[in-house]
Amino acid sequence: MFTRIALRAAAITAASALVLAGAASSASAHVTVSSPDAKPGGYAKLVFRVPTESDTASTTKLVVSLPKDYPFASVGAQVKDGWKVVKATEKLATPVKVGDVTLSQAVTTVTWTATAGGVPAGDFDEFALSVGRLPEGVDTLSFPAEQTYSDGEVVKWAEVAADGAEEPEHPAPSLKLTSAITPVAAGTDDDGDDDEAGSDTVARGLGAAGLLLGLVALGLALRRRPPSAAPTASPGDGTRGADASGEAK
Repeated sequence: MFTRIALRAAAITAASALVLAGAASSASAHVTVSSPDAKPGGYAKLVFRVPTESDTASTTKLVVSLPKDYPFASVGAQVKDGWKVVKATEKLATPVKVGDVTLSQAVTTVTWTATAGGVPAGDFDEFALSVGRLPEGVDTLSFPAEQTYSDGEVVKWAEVAADGAEEPEHPAPSLKLTSAITPVAAGTDDDGDDDEAGSDTVARGLGAAGLLLGLVALGLALRRRPPSAAPTASPGDGTRGADASGEAK
């Protein structure tokens, strides 16, 4: 009885750990932006990482909105095989001075549309922009994004968390600007990358812990298993007794 209970407990523990690991991994999967060289007043490469969260559909379209309050005088989009890229320019409500240039219009959205299979289910791809100049006196820039799947589903990554609040379900990609850039931090949204890495670590830890607990429970079950009873001799088996002289009767 104990063995069966222990084996069931081990199986439940391992399964629960795997479920928690999967939940931790999926929670970190959203569109993010990072940069290897972003700093206030300079030009930067922006990299948008796009995971396909669907199990059956692929990502076929990505629309990235650029900040209108802090427009870029220069926007270059990455050309990717299997994707068509379009930059949309819009007239600004009020002219904005960027460096030595006063902008009355600016690129406000960049759209990548798949001409082939897109980003397969469970995979990810990256889409890059070269922009400038970045504004000064600003800590964070948000880039709301819209992700379209091959089955018609559209996910809008446009929610902005209030200060001190938990991350929303569909956060807008955000880039933190710092005055000092290091090769590691690189002025990127490293918090997002660290969160993903941390979530992956937690997921692996939960899975390993579950498997370890399962093995421990299995070991205890085997140790507590009662030993098999020794075979009982049959009445007709065994040697016949001997008399005092040593002769067999």
